[in-house]
Amino acid sequence: MSRVFVVEVMGILWLWVWIAMVEAEHVKYKDPKQPVGARVKDLMSRMTLEEKIAQMVQIDRLIATPAIMKTYSIGSVLSGGGSAPLPEASAEDWVNMINEFQNGSLSNRLGIPMIYGIDAVHGHNNVYNATIFPHNIGLGATRDPDLVKRIGSATALEVRATGIPYVFAPCIAVCRDPRWGRCYESYSEDHKIVEEMTEIILGLQGDIPANSWKGVPYVGGKKKVAACAKHFVGDGGTTKGINENNTVIDKHGLLSIHMPAYSDSIIKGVSTIMVSYSSWKATIHYSLQFSSANRYILGLHTQVHSSQIVETIFLDRVHALVTWNGVKMHANRELITGFLKKTLKFKGFIISDWQGIDRITSPPYANYSYSVQAAIQAGIDMVMVPFNYTEFIDDLTDLVKKNVIPIDRIDDAVGRILLVKFSMGLFENPLADLSLVNELGSQGHRDLAREAVRKSLVLLKNGINGTDPLLPLPKKASKILVAGTHADNLGYQCGGWTIAWQGFSGNNYTRGTTILAAIRSIVDPSTEVFFQENPDSKFVKSNNFAYAVVVVGEPPYAETAGDSMNLTMIDPGPSVISNVCEAVKCVVVIISGRPIVIEPYVSLVDALVAAWLPGTEGHGVTDVLYGDYRFSGKLPRTWFKNVNQLPMNVGDSHYDPLFPFGFGLKTGSVPGVVGRSTSAGVVGRPYIPFIVVLVTFNLYFTGIIFNLNHS
Repeated sequence: MSRVFVVEVMGILWLWVWIAMVEAEHVKYKDPKQPVGARVKDLMSRMTLEEKIAQMVQIDRLIATPAIMKTYSIGSVLSGGGSAPLPEASAEDWVNMINEFQNGSLSNRLGIPMIYGIDAVHGHNNVYNATIFPHNIGLGATRDPDLVKRIGSATALEVRATGIPYVFAPCIAVCRDPRWGRCYESYSEDHKIVEEMTEIILGLQGDIPANSWKGVPYVGGKKKVAACAKHFVGDGGTTKGINENNTVIDKHGLLSIHMPAYSDSIIKGVSTIMVSYSSWKATIHYSLQFSSANRYILGLHTQVHSSQIVETIFLDRVHALVTWNGVKMHANRELITGFLKKTLKFKGFIISDWQGIDRITSPPYANYSYSVQAAIQAGIDMVMVPFNYTEFIDDLTDLVKKNVIPIDRIDDAVGRILLVKFSMGLFENPLADLSLVNELGSQGHRDLAREAVRKSLVLLKNGINGTDPLLPLPKKASKILVAGTHADNLGYQCGGWTIAWQGFSGNNYTRGTTILAAIRSIVDPSTEVFFQENPDSKFVKSNNFAYAVVVVGEPPYAETAGDSMNLTMIDPGPSVISNVCEAVKCVVVIISGRPIVIEPYVSLVDALVAAWLPGTEGHGVTDVLYGDYRFSGKLPRTWFKNVNQLPMNVGDSHYDPLFPFGFGLKTGSVPGVVGRSTSAGVVGRPYIPFIVVLVTFNLYFTGIIFNLNHS
């Protein structure tokens, strides 16, 4: 009897061991001690097709609910531009909202956490009381990658303070035409400067470990966020700067100008990459050599200058050669899968832009099922739907079940998404807490923004005819005039992507210091400060001001709303300059997201400063105007004379700028260059050497030889 008892006991013990082993195996993906790759593989082996496809979906917070997150196992939620829990929402409000969504996700069958994303393109710009840093064009003027890295770290802390682990930043576009409405999101027209500024990724995500594999995403803990390099690729090179338009450039130009910053970002462990709305149309200069018979039959000359002609005549024979011309980036498999994933070895996930796949067709959403197919086959892993998620899920599920899209493509996408989630510790720490709420808008971050502002300012002129410099301004004077539309307008000072998508006007929507307020705080208490937004000349002449500070420029805008063919300042800016600067010594401060038309006014002003879009910390402007710090900024892009010259970038054969790329005076430096005629440009036309490389491809199609001469 005892022997039987022992056997029974041993059997029970072995059963317990077996159950424990099975249970351990069951939760393998939840074990942080397991390698990330093993956790991803284990979790995916347990997921249904519907659960996998749901991970590829990102929806807007406006339609998200805990129930939807649980029922559909949605992979991600975002805040669109200006989308907040409530007006003037606190960090606690944000944390509470996001945790509600996350609790819904954690209660689904497998407990897969969602990842919440937001645009944080110059600080945590959607959020009330956040520190708003200068837009990227101003940071490009600093030429200071370490500063940008520190800004990334500060931004990460403020974003995490609101419970958000993922930002749609940085924008690493190379803006080649200032008429583009997103030019201020670009660090420079020079890809080398843009490459240097990818240091911000290390600030956002943390320094990658020394033994990290190239292309593998990395996020260094709960005080860092997953970054997103955008918009892949060529968004800054569209024709006439028209947003979402065609980037017409040969493949060498695309890879040498617009692609290098992506390679740098991948090396630095960027977690995600966002695809551009724009299209890419390659330009190829070539000649066709035909036999006499073929030339006679086709009625063509030997020299042909359009690949579209080739596509029309030889569509069946050279389709593979030309089909990438004008293809929307959201459907460009050659560049997304072929180059980004395979050549550059990017291992993170690729996300669409807002309703980006809808715009594959013209008009948008004309054939949604086709758009889903084209985008997923191109290599997009997560789709910013952001509203019609059930239609997306149904269409993609149907395409997979019909074997139109292979399950391997779904597994690739979901594996990448889970890799990022595991790598950033989202499974171990899915819920946010309130431990970082005091980081939002902290004084340390505002001091950093102030430093960035003063380093971003570019001094374009200081003294009439190169003599009698006006700057630095004296703090003590009998009375001074401050004028202009942008002197006391925090919204104008910050620009687009601030609180609201298109920005705002006035001083009531977030905290900060206007330039007028900064002037009043820095001058001597005995100095009387007068402010009039639009003074007439009689008022100016009758008051005997010691000097005037005129602050004018562009209104806020974002994306297509900012596209401009004339690039003029808003009224009454020109009349304010005339009324003030013809009567008293003046410095004009330009608040703009790009160079604008200023040549007609340069001769009127004593000093001229490009301040870009400085953000909330107006003290950074006065720090330099009043001499507490020297001017050090350099133009990150060419300042044109008139819009008829555009596009014009340094190195172009027709380069004849008002102020050249890299220009910037220093306070107290010899201002001889300012005395030169502005009509002739600040510098003479450079001599530009050209190296022409001819590459000949021979393509044989039924006895016809194509000779393509690239130049």
